[in-house]
Amino acid sequence: MSDPMPGTPEPEPIRIPDEDLDDLVSALNRTMAEVRHHGVILDRLGAEADHEPDPEPADEPDADTPLFILAMGGARYAAELAELSFWVTHILLPVYGREISSTRPWCAKWHEHPEAVARLHGLWLAWQQLTAAEAGQAGPATWHRDHLDHALLQLRSPDGPFAACTTSPSRPAHRVLATPDQLGLAA
Repeated sequence: MSDPMPGTPEPEPIRIPDEDLDDLVSALNRTMAEVRHHGVILDRLGAEADHEPDPEPADEPDADTPLFILAMGGARYAAELAELSFWVTHILLPVYGREISSTRPWCAKWHEHPEAVARLHGLWLAWQQLTAAEAGQAGPATWHRDHLDHALLQLRSPDGPFAACTTSPSRPAHRVLATPDQLGLAA
């Protein structure tokens, strides 16, 4: 900043009312999430540009359309999981995590539970869409009603993917339950 010219009054500092700070923090968080998401997209585009295109293009969504994490592999899966982990750690759990109990288990190693990854990724994709400005003012309420409530009930139910994991914060536990195909029960 330059010094004011001699004889001119010094400008008053900008003051933001406390009630507006939450809105600014929320807007900044949304912008940061969007910038990170754009970085992931740019990384994907750069990686895809290194590969020669197929003779016949597959029926895939364009690069701006998020793909479901279970359809990804390798570096793409790892990058998406890193973004999801940031959201789970810094947004979802601090706000909606609630206390761990036998009726609401949680696993710190949730990323090792395929069902949890799938449900949390779907929840995150919906969050991105329904908290964007284009979603309108009812977007967040729609996300809570149509996505968050059901996903958390499934994830944290006593017979959900974390059923064999932590039910007491003082006794951390982790075990991925076997699926029917791993037990030889699949048809």
